[in-house]
Amino acid sequence: MSTDVTETPSDPPRAKPSGSIPWWTRGDTNAFFGLGFNILVNVLTLTGLMIGVVKVPATDVLGTVLPALGVALVLGNVYYTFLARRLARRDDRSDVTALPYGPSMPHMFIVVFVVMLPVYLNTKDAMQAWQAGLAWAFMIGVIVMIGAFVGPYVRKLTPRAAMLGTLAGISLTFISMRPAAQMWEAAWIGLPVLAIILIGFFTDVRLPFGIPVGLAALLIGTAIGWIGGYMSAPDVGKAFSDIAIGVPDLRVGMLLSGLSHLAPLLGTAIPLGVYNFTEAMSNVESAAAAGDDYNLRSVLLADGAGACIGSAFGSPFPPAVYIGHPGWKDAGGRASYSLASGVVIGILCFLGLFGVLDALLPVPAIVPILLYIGLLIGAQAFQAVPRLHAVAVVAAILPNLAQWASGLIDNALNAAGTSATKVGMDALNGAGVVYHGLQTLGEGAVLVGLILGTMVTFVLEKQFMYAAIASAVGAVLAFIGLIHAPQVQWAANPGVALGYLFFGVVCVLYSFLPGAKEPVVVDESDIVAGH
Repeated sequence: MSTDVTETPSDPPRAKPSGSIPWWTRGDTNAFFGLGFNILVNVLTLTGLMIGVVKVPATDVLGTVLPALGVALVLGNVYYTFLARRLARRDDRSDVTALPYGPSMPHMFIVVFVVMLPVYLNTKDAMQAWQAGLAWAFMIGVIVMIGAFVGPYVRKLTPRAAMLGTLAGISLTFISMRPAAQMWEAAWIGLPVLAIILIGFFTDVRLPFGIPVGLAALLIGTAIGWIGGYMSAPDVGKAFSDIAIGVPDLRVGMLLSGLSHLAPLLGTAIPLGVYNFTEAMSNVESAAAAGDDYNLRSVLLADGAGACIGSAFGSPFPPAVYIGHPGWKDAGGRASYSLASGVVIGILCFLGLFGVLDALLPVPAIVPILLYIGLLIGAQAFQAVPRLHAVAVVAAILPNLAQWASGLIDNALNAAGTSATKVGMDALNGAGVVYHGLQTLGEGAVLVGLILGTMVTFVLEKQFMYAAIASAVGAVLAFIGLIHAPQVQWAANPGVALGYLFFGVVCVLYSFLPGAKEPVVVDESDIVAGH
């Protein structure tokens, strides 16, 4: 799949610049509030996880972790603004939208619950757990930078349906479902906010006086929450007393200490590093489907560098290119909205104000913006591919659904003081919970989605030999544990690897049948990306 920009009947119309490229537009204001609240939710979440789960003192989280994240956010968004303006000049367009950049929600839960929490439970030492998180984040960055030299070739070989379907799976599960649940916990706050966002971003109805949609949604939701008694004034006073202004400073000693105990972390760092660069690859493809074709290598190198820099300053949360570029493009965002969001959130990180914001802003008033992104990315996966490939999109979605479901089961059992192993597979199966199958399908979900989506796409196009090659790749990845296994090791899941090989054998045999010689004409006219 070429990364060159070519005009086809399905491409969105290109807006020509009138003179110089503007630094700010009205649409940037709209997208700034939307993305800013998105990042705000994520930073509030990671703050709570560090303090509440890993037990790192609030002063260290507010005084070191958040300023470190702020450094990475500002530097990364400056770079992505540069890339957007460079692309606008290259294509002679004024409607190029910068890639959104910030701390990733899935990564937060992975580094907290898979990396740092086990270390804390074993050692009862929050500092040691924090150091393990820093080492993990650094390794993620290194692997992503290595992936920068592999990713462009993978992108060319992987069908768009596989990449966008995988992205839709992440979006529908990890991006959409938690915000939806939080909204319905206080639907009287969340639903009016959702209505403002849906009408403002999906229709041409505009608010009076050019009021930004995101700002209006937050103010109205916050007002409803406070008037309705959802929020607590004493909590605000306590939050002000916990403010800790943080000056970013290098924590290389902590990072090196964590790296000295790196071996146990490689089992998650390697597959999750691969996850990082494949997710970034899908996000770049999503942006290309919306009309902005970025150089993947430039994006991956910046993602990896951001993770390394953040970990050196003390943040175990690697920032990344966000899911959601088409949403901010539809909202009117251009080259500078993400930079403004990163700078403002960075300043809030340096000033230690996230505890205050958490006490002031009702969660149900903030999270509908995440649901909007989930809806848009889920829709784009079907709109930006030929109708024939819709089945492949669904196949690519399934692994992330499985990972999300098995994670919920694990969390519920842990809350009850037990585990799937203690309950037993027979008992779970008897209750209609196919736990083992969900867990196996969901391990390495991003890579699994790419493999399954690719296999199904080639089957639909009757390119059976290519489908067999894709299934052989799946067999290798399953055998070494990058997919369908809890850790990387030799013969990690030979049964699943054999299943992929058998799938390939079937495809090879079908390639010799008479009907396989008739080519499938893919209708590109029904693609509606760039709407």
